[in-house]
Amino acid sequence: MSAEQVQLHINGRDITVAPGTTVAAAWNLAAFTASRTSVSGEPRAPVCGMGVCQECRVQINGRVRLACQTICAPGMRVEPMP
Repeated sequence: MSAEQVQLHINGRDITVAPGTTVAAAWNLAAFTASRTSVSGEPRAPVCGMGVCQECRVQINGRVRLACQTICAPGMRVEPMP
C-alpha cells in the first residue's frame, strides 16, 4: 500500500482505495452489492449517487451515513444497515 492510498474496513473486509474515493465506490470495489435491506426484505444499493435517494445508507464507525456522500478515511469501519 502506498502512502497515497486509504485503507478501510468494509463489511468484514479490508480494502485499499485511492484518496477521494466515496464509500459507495469502495463498497462496489469490494464486490458488495446491497448496502441495506428494505422493510419488505429486498436488497437495496446506491441508485442516484448524489444523496437524494438515500438507498446507500450504511453504518460508518457506528453512525448512519450516506455512502455516496462520504469520502473514505483511513481506518474507517463501514457496515451494512441492519
